[in-house]
Amino acid sequence: MTDTAIPTDLVTRAKAITEREMAVYSERTAGSQAATARARTVMPAGVPSSFQAYDPHPIVVRHSAGSKMVDVDGNEYVDYDMGFGALFAGHMHPAVERAVREQLDHGTLYVTPCELNAEVGELLAAQFDFPMWRPTNSGTEATMDAIRLARGVTGRDRIVKVEGGYHGHHDEVMISNKPAIADAGPADAPLSVPQSGGITASAVAEVTVIPYNDAAALERALAGGDVACFIVEPVMENIGICLPQPGYLEAVREITRAAGTLLIFDEVKTGLTAGLGGATKVLGVRPDLITLAKSIGGGLPVGAFGGEAQYMERIATGEVLHLGTYNGNPLVMAATRAVLSEVCTPETMDRVIGRNQRLVAACQAIIDAAGLPAHTVEFGAKGCITWAPEQIRNYRDYKATDFDLAFAQWIHGINRGVLLPPGLDEQWLISVMHSDADAMRYAEVFGEFVDELTA
Repeated sequence: MTDTAIPTDLVTRAKAITEREMAVYSERTAGSQAATARARTVMPAGVPSSFQAYDPHPIVVRHSAGSKMVDVDGNEYVDYDMGFGALFAGHMHPAVERAVREQLDHGTLYVTPCELNAEVGELLAAQFDFPMWRPTNSGTEATMDAIRLARGVTGRDRIVKVEGGYHGHHDEVMISNKPAIADAGPADAPLSVPQSGGITASAVAEVTVIPYNDAAALERALAGGDVACFIVEPVMENIGICLPQPGYLEAVREITRAAGTLLIFDEVKTGLTAGLGGATKVLGVRPDLITLAKSIGGGLPVGAFGGEAQYMERIATGEVLHLGTYNGNPLVMAATRAVLSEVCTPETMDRVIGRNQRLVAACQAIIDAAGLPAHTVEFGAKGCITWAPEQIRNYRDYKATDFDLAFAQWIHGINRGVLLPPGLDEQWLISVMHSDADAMRYAEVFGEFVDELTA
């Protein structure tokens, strides 16, 4: 990227907005503060997942429906977070609700196969064009199992991932997710930095980290012939939305194939939200294995990994084990079948993606009219505003964006009923349940923020 410095006067105004809005946030969320304080007595940080602990404190939700959520203080929000992308169907879509209620009459857990397993597998095969699938309970499990399968197929131990990429919370991928630049090493040859305590030195040593959008770095990493897999989001969605440069994924496919390394596309976040067949079909590059979760379950915990039969058959032969008491449980399978067959039809997906494109265009027009050093990015039903004048290419570019402006926009929006993910680097999702008015509410509030920022 070229110089990304943000004018000092904008940063000063952003900090002033933040100071005022932090006080407003505290006043309007007293119930959330009390609920979090109570939870802290029995739960570290007062939250069930460390992702849910954010400054100044999380809102605590009491109710959700369609595109909206209501917190314990009675504040209503249009939800653009949508479960980090898990709620592409919206909060309890009628078809999902009906499927779950009907299945409750027949049981929730068999720990033996049900007919729904084959039905869901057939729908996944038709949607994503891979012949063989196994269900899991989360995206973390899907990536963990896909990596184990790649190691079983290749007989190799090492894996390669990109700096800034998130693939769940198992040890081998909790490496260099968002390392401090002081610890991260050279931009063209990043160090492997553990994200958490408790990750063994041996796990770190088995992971090579490379920059995204750098095919030459991947070729160097695979030169030793000892890498089982390269796991990558085809479109990075852990740092806003970071698109592949022209030719990058095609080069990745050629390089991994030549090295005998399996290519895993982590589509836990892109999945259905990218469009029919996910980013794999939209971008036209076919990996060896693909992982899904989030959006395919309609709000219930589910994941899946699939791939070419020659690799997936290693599970059938028993060479690689894939286990799980709750895998393919009928309650979740009923919801997943409803999402894949009733909710995410081609017509519906085209309509939702078009709605998001209009929202992105409206936000870009606001940016252009104000002459802001920012830009929008759109991919499928997701979008984001990145506070840098040019599109980012990798994690180091992302770290050069302005987080003071991003935080000011977030705290301003949440006080006006616009619920965005708290990480400042996540994207919004327009769900099946968002109306045109819901979608454009984001642009309206963003416009109000920009008016004040540039006054």
